[in-house]
Amino acid sequence: MLNRKQEESLSKFMSKILRHTPEQFGLDLDHEGYCDIQDLLNGIKSEKRWSNVSEADILQVVENCPKQRYEIVNGYIRANYGHSTGRLEYKESIPPAILYHGTNTKVSNKILTEGIKPMGRKYVHLSDTLEFAALAGKRRGELVILEVDTVRALENHVKFYVANHGVWLADYVPPQYLKEFN
Repeated sequence: MLNRKQEESLSKFMSKILRHTPEQFGLDLDHEGYCDIQDLLNGIKSEKRWSNVSEADILQVVENCPKQRYEIVNGYIRANYGHSTGRLEYKESIPPAILYHGTNTKVSNKILTEGIKPMGRKYVHLSDTLEFAALAGKRRGELVILEVDTVRALENHVKFYVANHGVWLADYVPPQYLKEFN
């Protein structure tokens, strides 16, 4: 069983492998980003530091990850969001009336002026809970939560996609549908 620090470290390593460098670790991801969990285990074990890692350790990371970064289905695993290669397709859906976006004071004014852009990601990440938005936004400075008026956005053809675990995605959210949450 991994301690919390080891768990976080393994999670970051798994994210690197599954999102950015699968080929460096002998992984062939399918069109939805999945690979056999045993192949991932072998890739992880190829690093000396992780030579003793087990499938149970991977399952522990998946189960305890607060951002719900991973999904396992029938012995296959994938990172849920943010792949460097390709773009996972998600089902277009109607979200709750309000979604949230966690950010920080350094960029919040720019976002309120220009809208939420995917930046280095494939999609804009939004949340249906304040807790998850706060978790995502507090990583890079003083937290600011933005509300997204999805009703008005949908009326003007902004598309939203359901990912999973309360995470919603969009290609872009124009500024007129945003306001700071108080």
